[in-house]
Amino acid sequence: MGIVTNSLSFAYGKKKALNNVNLSLATGFNVLLGPNGAGKSTLFSLLTGLTQSVHGTIQINNIDLNTKKSQIMSEMGVVFQQSTLDLDLSVKQNLFYYASLHGIAPKKALENIDDILAQLSLTERLDDKVRTLNGGHRRRVEIARVVIHQPEVLLLDEATVGLDVDSRLLIISYVRDLCAERDICVLWTTHLMDEVKPSDQLIVINKGEIQAQDQSSKLCEEHKVDDIYQLYFALTHNTEAV
Repeated sequence: MGIVTNSLSFAYGKKKALNNVNLSLATGFNVLLGPNGAGKSTLFSLLTGLTQSVHGTIQINNIDLNTKKSQIMSEMGVVFQQSTLDLDLSVKQNLFYYASLHGIAPKKALENIDDILAQLSLTERLDDKVRTLNGGHRRRVEIARVVIHQPEVLLLDEATVGLDVDSRLLIISYVRDLCAERDICVLWTTHLMDEVKPSDQLIVINKGEIQAQDQSSKLCEEHKVDDIYQLYFALTHNTEAV
């Protein structure tokens, strides 16, 4: 169970965005860490089927993405970096619409996420239009929305970028707890090193190539560094502030 890519490459015209990417992600919290422009969003786009590559293969839960995309999408939850909520609908209407796409009735949808709404402090905001919410609460709605159908794979692309500290901490804590409780495969892409824990499975990408993949603490030991910050600089030689 999880995500496997083999020899995955992709280019925008003559510019190569990914080069021979081989990944094997099991259930658990997997972090894809890399600087801006490293290829994280391109990989995310390929994994979610928005973009298709003729170079390499992708399997989600042992199913080939190119041949059975609709089946895979029914088992996957996706949060994109850019919001996909309808601003003129209420929180409840956004949730119900998404649930209906998965064949879930409104009453059942609320049952599925009743506890989630409470954990994300959204219960009192159900009837509010999304347009009236701040960025942190909008992102919480997106998190609640994509777990309605109880996916086995959850992909989140820079889910906390630009958020206030409280929302950022709440969201990553919730996703980690969900991952542990349901034993699902989570891929969390970020360029923020403080979101990585020693026990996480870490993938470091730079200039379209995988620089390392293993448990975070093991990578630090292997590269003889004290923390994620030093590991990141050792692998990417990138000096951007993160």
